[in-house]
Amino acid sequence: MKMPDSSKALRRSENEGAPNPLAPPAPRKPATTKVAPMAGNSSWHVKASQPVHYEVRLCHRVFDVDRTDLLDAGCPGDGRAPRRFVVVDEAVDRLYGADLRQYLDHHHVTHEIMVVKSGEVRKEIDVVLRFVERLDHFGIDRRREPVIVVGGGVVMDIVGLAASLYRRGTPFVRVPTTLVGLVDAGVGVKTGVNFNGHKNQLGTYAAAKLTLLDPGFLSTLSRRHISNGLAEILKVGLIKDEALFGLLERHGRLVLDEHFQGLSAEGDSAATAILQAAISGMLEELEPNLWEETLERSMDYGHTFSPSVEMLGLPSMLHGEAVCLDMALSTALAYGRGLMDEDECGRVFAVMSDLGLPTWSPLHTPEVLMQALHATVRRRDGQQRLPLPVGIGKNLFVNDVRDEELVSAIELQREMALRGSLEVA
Repeated sequence: MKMPDSSKALRRSENEGAPNPLAPPAPRKPATTKVAPMAGNSSWHVKASQPVHYEVRLCHRVFDVDRTDLLDAGCPGDGRAPRRFVVVDEAVDRLYGADLRQYLDHHHVTHEIMVVKSGEVRKEIDVVLRFVERLDHFGIDRRREPVIVVGGGVVMDIVGLAASLYRRGTPFVRVPTTLVGLVDAGVGVKTGVNFNGHKNQLGTYAAAKLTLLDPGFLSTLSRRHISNGLAEILKVGLIKDEALFGLLERHGRLVLDEHFQGLSAEGDSAATAILQAAISGMLEELEPNLWEETLERSMDYGHTFSPSVEMLGLPSMLHGEAVCLDMALSTALAYGRGLMDEDECGRVFAVMSDLGLPTWSPLHTPEVLMQALHATVRRRDGQQRLPLPVGIGKNLFVNDVRDEELVSAIELQREMALRGSLEVA
């Protein structure tokens, strides 16, 4: 068989704008230290660090063909046609799939789109493996062609985990389409899937290269899912930002009614202020402790009992609803310890009701919640590290909640919830 002329092939590649296949390797940073065994034994100690940089960008009309934000990450501008593997939530694809495909075609992007079903019950390792198989078949230049994921928190968690595993780390870009995604799942670095009946039992810490926040997607979200995301915003207000809580108290029902679309002057101003405060507050807490080396995390408020309750409540219970139930219980615990007065408790439960969130569930039994607390203690290195509100906008951590105190708090939570008659099955 006649072999091709390599010199002609090389000239052809150069004419087409492709990189020189015979280019010398990039220079390596010279070593500044020598690694040697410790004196007196055969033991090597290695110390290294890797800086983390990622961007969360507000981006209205992300699929507008005049915008290039979606292609910013990974495009070297070397003349080669861009390629992207895209994962899209099934419901999002029905609503925005045509816009996405038009956008990619307009920018001459060679692409493959994988449509996946969402929902907590589908957040499993099998979906991760199916994604990786498709991605491997498509083939990507992992340094130039980040994966794009468009959808809610569940889909972003799945793709984030898969990307962090594929070839020991493949860059990815997130476009959250739910309120939970915009203010919580889309701004942090945690990925994961459920396993063996436990929430997020398998996961990694992996930062997306870029996250694009487009509130326009919220216009087609159901009212219940807007409430679902408002629970995560309320968490930030209750535990660290009294001003944000005040915004929700005054304007929460309005932004819920308007789906954060600014249909009135008051609603527009409130929606902008609430989203900015929630995202800023979340990132302020996450940045110094991205890898959760410090286990006392104020953003764990609402996430002590809720992981177990949410798994028991599937498929009918949403994540934010379980979080709100947890926050209501924690508010009752704080009241019992004198950390909140009756007026403050009443305001908290009233805002929860205004936001369309549940404050009581039949799943909040002593047996379920005691087991949930014990499971959390295992995750938090043998201590409860339970964040409780101090008034509104401050917090502290406790490690000594006893069973009888928990039973009393459950009764108080139920009593306060029944005044507003909000319950979730």
